[in-house]
Amino acid sequence: MPLAMSNKTILNKQKLIFIFSFLCVFTTFACAQKVRVPVVHNNMDKKGGKLQIKAGDRIFVERVTNTPLNLNNMRGNPSGTENGILLDFADTTFSGKVFYGLLPYHDSKHPMPIYRRQLGLEKGKVELILAKSFEGRYDMIDWVSKGFGTLGYRVISAEGETLYDGIVGFKKDNSGFDLDATIIEGPFVNLLTDKSATISFETLEKEKTYVEINGQKFEDNKSTTHHEITVSGLEANKEYEYKVFYGSMNQAYTLKTAPTPGSRTSFTFAYASDSRSGNGGGERDIYGANSYIMKKIMALAKMKNISFMQFSGDLINGYLSDRGMMDLQYANWKRAIEPFAHYFPVYVSMGNHEAFVRVFAENERSFGLMVDRFPYETESAEAVFSSHFVLPKNGPESEDGAIYDPEEDKVNFPSYEENVFYYIHDNVAVIVLNSDYWYAPTTQALSVMSGGMHGYLMDQQIAWLEKTMESLEANENVDHIFVTQHTPAFPNGGHTQDDMWYKGNNQMRPFVAGKPVAKGIIERRDEYLDILVNKSKKVIAILTGDEHNYARTELSDKTQIYLPNYLGDKITLSRTIYQINNGAAGAPYYAQEETPWTPMVSGFTTQHALVFFHINGSSVEMEVINPDTLEPVDKLKLR
Repeated sequence: MPLAMSNKTILNKQKLIFIFSFLCVFTTFACAQKVRVPVVHNNMDKKGGKLQIKAGDRIFVERVTNTPLNLNNMRGNPSGTENGILLDFADTTFSGKVFYGLLPYHDSKHPMPIYRRQLGLEKGKVELILAKSFEGRYDMIDWVSKGFGTLGYRVISAEGETLYDGIVGFKKDNSGFDLDATIIEGPFVNLLTDKSATISFETLEKEKTYVEINGQKFEDNKSTTHHEITVSGLEANKEYEYKVFYGSMNQAYTLKTAPTPGSRTSFTFAYASDSRSGNGGGERDIYGANSYIMKKIMALAKMKNISFMQFSGDLINGYLSDRGMMDLQYANWKRAIEPFAHYFPVYVSMGNHEAFVRVFAENERSFGLMVDRFPYETESAEAVFSSHFVLPKNGPESEDGAIYDPEEDKVNFPSYEENVFYYIHDNVAVIVLNSDYWYAPTTQALSVMSGGMHGYLMDQQIAWLEKTMESLEANENVDHIFVTQHTPAFPNGGHTQDDMWYKGNNQMRPFVAGKPVAKGIIERRDEYLDILVNKSKKVIAILTGDEHNYARTELSDKTQIYLPNYLGDKITLSRTIYQINNGAAGAPYYAQEETPWTPMVSGFTTQHALVFFHINGSSVEMEVINPDTLEPVDKLKLR
């Protein structure tokens, strides 16, 4: 498919289909990969080289997406020329334009390119001219005298949508320009402790890099494009400058280590969710991400001097079946947070829009059935998510071994690695859950094709949650626990038909190998609440998103959590906690709906919002600010 055609067709169709939370990419059928069909999909097989699902007399055949709109192509395959850098987007029919300018690393704490020129693409190529165009009064990085520098460039489609913001390093000699070592993502601060941190980044080509901090040098073990360098031997609660060295370049930023566990030092952390593309054009939709609001959120977070941020799902549009397109959307989200995430960690988790799927349809016009992509070890939504972020690896293994696992000693489910975990900062613990695990977006057809369900916490994850909670309750250094997952336990606007509620219908549940699991969504929600409220004294709040609004819901024995005609077992909440929903990070808004617990809801707004938790020993105060206007939205003393 020509790229010029695919830009308009794919982007417009995605926007329409996201209204229904489905993906529909019109492409021809292609041969299925030679992979083992997971036994959990008992009615899926291969016929004529294609994967298919049988549902009675109906047959759904896999629809395979193949598009040049991917991360590798949007990087432009840069190369040097006599007068600058050539970008080749690998499709002669790709039309559009590129803005470009110098990137001043040492002129700002949050370096971003200053775009000065724009050029149209010719047959999918463009030459970014540097000679004369960026010399003299336009050379603010002294590249002429140094012989090297860095460019930032923005790729715009013929329809006017921003597709990618790229970075490329260059060097100059008498024969012309050539590529120089380039950090194309990061550096990011990850896995922060009181004594260490991991600095991660991506380079354009394989490089041997190192980080200097506190008079010590920490090197890569080998030449690679993906770099995770752990720096250690640091003092608690202290700010350090760190420098990342690559080729002839270096970048310098600061990080602050966590306090000694249990020292009860005052600090602040931030929370938000749902930053997939918004409406309004411009940077509100940089292919898959609302970069406009994310930059505002990150700038406000840095101004508030936060120690870390938790961002819980729907980073991107997702619902894709092409890996290159997923990679492009994740890259765009990371670019939005990058200028500020040099300084503090951003812990992220999965939502439903992180879905990476196989699509099965009866014909080209039907939406079809969608399941989490397999093989799970390399192609699941969980595996793709993990490949893009550096997160704790202390969660459960997978749902393998659960009572509904149809095979022993075989991988039948995706891994929980780096999508379910917990972390501790001083006297605060944050438990991160995945309520869109093994997600099959066509929920109403689960009995046909099997899969995980939006909002459902499966057996092994809920068992890990209970065990982890017991450990944290016994940890004398931890005073406050926050639990976060993408889906609200109590939706208030936009998702009352699903999340952990499904309008009170306990019949809704995942299917494995064509069979329903034992417990329905309300039963599982109640188990979850029992662990957080009745079996814990430290949990303060549930942090959720999915609904594109801000609201706080008081959860206590006075909160009505069932429909009047609910016949199942019921629980009573023994104390008060809050559900803080903040899905107001840029995705299109949802208004409030009526629910049994509506009387306990306050502060509801469709404004953009960033939640701050101010921790001061035994005291916890919440402050909510609109990052777009800087207006106060809400305030509450939680403890």
